Formats: sequence, structure tokens, C-alpha cells
Amino acid sequence: MVTITDISKACGVSRATVSKALNGAADISQETAERVRETARRLGYLPNATARTLKMGRSYNIGVLFSDATGGGISHEYFSMILESVKAEAERLGYDITFISRDLGKRPMDYYEHAKYRSCDGVVIASADFQDPAIVRLAHSEIPTVTLDYSFDSRSSILSDNVRGMEALVRYVHSRGHRKIAFLHGEMTSVTQKRLASFKKTCAQLGLEIPPEFIRPAVYHDPRSSGLQTRALLELPERPSCIFYPDDLSFLGGMSELERHGLSIPQDMSVVGYDGIPLSQVLRPRLTTYRQGAESMGREAARLLVEQIEQPDTWLPQTITVAGELLPGDTVADLNG
Repeated sequence: MVTITDISKACGVSRATVSKALNGAADISQETAERVRETARRLGYLPNATARTLKMGRSYNIGVLFSDATGGGISHEYFSMILESVKAEAERLGYDITFISRDLGKRPMDYYEHAKYRSCDGVVIASADFQDPAIVRLAHSEIPTVTLDYSFDSRSSILSDNVRGMEALVRYVHSRGHRKIAFLHGEMTSVTQKRLASFKKTCAQLGLEIPPEFIRPAVYHDPRSSGLQTRALLELPERPSCIFYPDDLSFLGGMSELERHGLSIPQDMSVVGYDGIPLSQVLRPRLTTYRQGAESMGREAARLLVEQIEQPDTWLPQTITVAGELLPGDTVADLNG
């Protein structure tokens, strides 16, 4: 293993000079600092993590918390895109990531305790029950946190623009001549509340009266739940002409149920999803959906968290809303003809 001594011998300078160069001290010349850093890179020098933690007061380790009721978590494409973006930005800024959970082996612990045990400098919280006391404890602790799609007081958050996303979908479907629109929504989270309110408001602005039985609860990322609710819609005396699904993955359950009833998309039933995961664009017909800015959300979450970690005296909480993009697809029939 290459040491500071090896670098000092190679450069012909003292160990103290090498240390200053590697830590960005201002009392050595820029030329010397660059020569030392270049030599360190060439020799393959890696700083000792424990020593760096003791010296800098940081572990350079960020916790990432993913938890959902269905257990899908990071296996879902939308969240995996967020995670990859968090990871890439954190590494660019010099940080590693660690997953935070409730357990460590056979020892139960809450999220805050796990974050402390792993010496996390901060935690990105995503896909969680934000009413869970264990989440609330972590968010209000001394550990810096950034939340995705939920806002705590005095904490930074990254929000997907669920209001405009749902409005864009409703207006697109309406422009294609649809007036009988059903909405299957996920669990009653803050995301669901925004989407549901936007759905109802946009429909009202367009003069659409949506029967109560057209709005039905399902579960995010759970095709089975959406399949059962699709069946319930198909059993109504008057069916909708278009069904909104909680997300693209949930739509797969609806697709199976429509096929079971011998219905074709979009000839017999129009459908839309949400999230814009890659799967939605390889399905045939291509799913009409709204792509959330997952990569931007992850990148901004890591950036804001590191800013809070490294600049605690000047840091101020921020809320950043990330816009998405309507993907028209081929699953909404044009009834204007």
C-alpha cells in the first residue's frame, strides 16, 4: 500500500508538505501541490478512511433509505434510476453510500440508530412511510437528511411535480375525446393527495363529471391490486373509456385483466400509466405515461445533502421541484373522429 512517506520520497518533499497538498492547504505553492497530487495519483495512493474520519470529523458515507409496503424498493425501475443517480453524484463529490434499514443482523434498531452505527454523515430518505415515527425521528435528528417527494419542516426536499404531471395526462386524454375517465390511485400518501387533487381539479376545469366509482384505491407498484380494481371497473354498468393507473408497473395487472376480458388496448379500452420507466416504452403498444425526472431527483438530493454536510454554518433548507415529461405513447385512442 502506498503511503505518504512513499509520496514524499518520490517528490523530494517532507511528509508535512505532502499532507498539506492532499488536504488542500493554502500555505504551499500551487505548483508543489499539483506535483504532489499528480504523484499520489500515479502511485495509486488511497487515503486511510479511518484516519480521514478522525481528522476531518466526517465518514464520507451517505445513508440511503428505501422502504415501501410492497417490498419492491430499489428493484423498481423508477427507484433504481434515483439510486443510481444518487450514487453517481455522491461518488463524484467524494462520498460512498450505505443502505439504512431497521435491522443489523439479529439486532433490531431503528433508522436513526442504524445511521449512527454506520457513521453516516447524512441520509437520503426515499420511498418511505413518512408518518412512521422511526422516519420522523431520523428526519428531526441532528443527522442531515434530504427527503424525496415529501417535505419536513427545516429540511431540504426534492419533489416530483405530481400536480403538473397529472394535469398534463388528464388534458392529453381529454384532447383525444375521452370524457369517461377512471383513476386508480396508490396509497394515500402526500404524492397521492397531490395527484388526486390535480386529477379532480383538472377534470372540473374541463367540465368533466367523474362518478365516485371511477376513482378507486390501489397500491403503488402492485400489479395484482390494479388488476383487481380494473376488474371492478369492467363490472360497472357503464365502463370508463380510459383508465389511469398508479404507475407503469401497476398497469401490468390492468393489462392482464383487460386481456382476460378479451379487450384490446386502445381499441376497446384506453390506458395511461405514470413514472415513464423504460419498460413502459418497450411494451406494445407503447404505454402513454408521464416520465418523472428520476435522474435529476437523485442528483439534486445528493448535492443538497453534501452541501448541508460540508457547509452547516451557511446551509439553508431548500425545496426543489423537478419537472417531468409527457410520453404520448399509443395506448389512448382518438375518439374525436
